[in-house]
Amino acid sequence: MRHPLRFTALLAVSSAAFLAAPAAQAALIKIKVENLAPTAGTLFTPVWIGVHDGSFDLFDAGAPASAQLERLAEDGNPGPLSTLFSSGMQGVVFGPGIGPGSPPIFGPGGSGEIVLDLGTGATDLYLSFASMILPSNDAFFGNGNPTAYKVRDGSTVTGQSIVILGSQIWDAGTEVNTEAAADTPVLGQMVADTGTPQGGVVALHSGFNAGGPILTAFPNADFTADGYQVARITISEVPEPGTLALLAGGLGMAGWMRRKRKVMTAM
Repeated sequence: MRHPLRFTALLAVSSAAFLAAPAAQAALIKIKVENLAPTAGTLFTPVWIGVHDGSFDLFDAGAPASAQLERLAEDGNPGPLSTLFSSGMQGVVFGPGIGPGSPPIFGPGGSGEIVLDLGTGATDLYLSFASMILPSNDAFFGNGNPTAYKVRDGSTVTGQSIVILGSQIWDAGTEVNTEAAADTPVLGQMVADTGTPQGGVVALHSGFNAGGPILTAFPNADFTADGYQVARITISEVPEPGTLALLAGGLGMAGWMRRKRKVMTAM
């Protein structure tokens, strides 16, 4: 004898449980970073990521950079910025390096990713990010508008892809642009804060100085070229393990009921 009502009810219960479960679970997001520059193009350092309520202002164009941003823009060091940021979720996305013994930077084609837990609730959340451009004295990419990139709208994760163009590269204004190896991390600088202080303000970068001694190794690093792409940051939601297990359990129950139904029909 068949029991279609019982079968339907069990499916309804398992489906309802699956649909209701995410409301009580934290939201996980994956942040993937890719270097889009051409071969022999720009590199960049590990990327600092911060998720906040929209109140964290990384920098303002036309104003001096903070001491913490200066360390990232000149030395590629995200540590001081991580210390400054204390009111949200944060992390650092490391690159694969560019060869044996290389620090975890991003060469052309390189990528890395992290997963952040946004917690529960229905608070709007926003993304800030920053990374030093190599080869440079104090060039970086980052967002000065703290509410430019919303990663959670209420309780919904906002997936998106952010492409950073060469026209969006900033000059921190903290170090004179010499394009010399001795002043450039990874390429010859041995001690942090080595270059000549500039005392300027954050502004869009005008490009490398022609004939800079370190540029011969980077013939495709002119990020001022039309359409030059530096990086891509992709944000996507990661299903909770519990959600996946619940879905699998619901589907498994449905399959078990179908098999049982076939056996009962054959009797």
